[in-house]
Amino acid sequence: MKTINDFNFHQKKALIRVDFNVPLNDDHEVTDATRIEAAKPTIIKVLEDGGSCVLMSHLGRPKNKENEFSLQHIVDTASDVLGVHVKFVADCVGEEVSEAVHKLQPGEILLLENLRYYEAETKGDRAFAKQLSKFGDIYINDAFGTAHRAHASTAVIAQFFPENKCFGKLLASEIKHVNKVLNESEKPVTAIIGGAKVSSKITIIENILSKIDHLIIGGGMAFTFIKAQGGDVGASLVEEDKLELSLDIIKKAKKNNVNLHLPLDVVAADSFTEFASTEIDPIDAIPDGWMGLDVGPKTNELFARVISESKTILWNGPVGVFEMEPFAKGTISLGNAIAQATNEGAFSLVGGGDSVAAVKKFSFTNKVSYVSTGGGAMLEMLEGKTLPGIQAIEQ
Repeated sequence: MKTINDFNFHQKKALIRVDFNVPLNDDHEVTDATRIEAAKPTIIKVLEDGGSCVLMSHLGRPKNKENEFSLQHIVDTASDVLGVHVKFVADCVGEEVSEAVHKLQPGEILLLENLRYYEAETKGDRAFAKQLSKFGDIYINDAFGTAHRAHASTAVIAQFFPENKCFGKLLASEIKHVNKVLNESEKPVTAIIGGAKVSSKITIIENILSKIDHLIIGGGMAFTFIKAQGGDVGASLVEEDKLELSLDIIKKAKKNNVNLHLPLDVVAADSFTEFASTEIDPIDAIPDGWMGLDVGPKTNELFARVISESKTILWNGPVGVFEMEPFAKGTISLGNAIAQATNEGAFSLVGGGDSVAAVKKFSFTNKVSYVSTGGGAMLEMLEGKTLPGIQAIEQ
C-alpha cells in the first residue's frame, strides 16, 4: 500500500482529495471540525517536507452552485485547525485556479471551491478529472468518506498520476483498521449491528458471519427477528417483508457457529416522544399499542457480558433511540462495556453515522480503539465491496 510516507514532497505540489463535507449551522459556521482535524496529519507532513497543498473537497449536494454550499465558509475553521492560513479560490477548474496554484509557495495551502458545483465530478467525467490533475505533482487521496464513490476526484483522477499517487494518513489508517476486523482479528470477535432496519445491514451481516464468534442485534431491527420467531412486539418497528430473511440469518449464524444475541427486554413507550409513558417489557411480549425504543436492563447485562469476553469488537448502529434521553441508557451501557473491554486490551472499531454520533455525544471517542470517519465507505468495506477510490490508488 503506497502512502505519503513513501514520498518526499520537497518543492512539490500535493493535490489532496480531502473530505471537508462538514456540518454548518444557519450562519454557515462549522459545527463539527472532526473531518478537518482528521486530514491534518497528511497536510502537515507535506508542509514539513517543504511542499505545498492544493485541497479538493465537496460540501453537501448543491444543485445550482448555491452559496450555502461554498467551501469559502470553512476557510477560517480550516485555518484554525491546521494552524496555517488557508488560501481560497472561488472555482475548482479554469484559469483563475491555474494562476492561484502557480503562485502557491512551499508551506502554503490552497483550498479549491466545491467540486460538486460541477456535475462532471459526480459523473466521474474523465475530462474534468484531467483538468483537476494539472494542479498537483503528486495525488493523495485522504477522503475515506467518499472512497466508495467513483467520482472524478476520487477514482478517475488517479490514472493521471501513474507513479505519483498514494493514500493519505487517514485513508491508510481507515483501511488498516477495517482490515484488522475483517482479516486479522483476534478471537473472540463480536459484531454489534444496530439501527432501524434489517434491509440496510443484511449484506454486512452476511459478509461477516464467517469471521465472527458473536453477533449482537439491537435497535429497531431486532423486532423483525423477534416477530419472525413468533414474538409479540406491539407497535414496534418491523419490516414485514424481511421476516423470512431474519429467520434465514438465524439459520446461517447457527451454521457458522456464531452465537446470535437478541435483546431480552425493552424500554417500551406508549408513543414515540421523549415524554411518553414507559415500562420494561420482555421483548417478545410488548403490549398492543406500545413500542420498544431502547433495550432493557437484562439486555444491558447480557450484552456487557458478551463484550467483556471479546478481543475484537465492531460496533455499527445504536441499540435504542439515543437522541431522546429516556431511551439512551442502552446505547450508553453498550458504550461503557466496549470502553471497558478496550481498556482491558480488546480492539474496538466504531463506524456508521449514528454510532459515531452516539460515541461523540456520550464521550466515548477516546475510550475505543478507532472511530471511522466514513459511514457509507466503511459499510461497503464491511460488505466486502471494492471501493473505487481505494482501487484507483492500488492499480
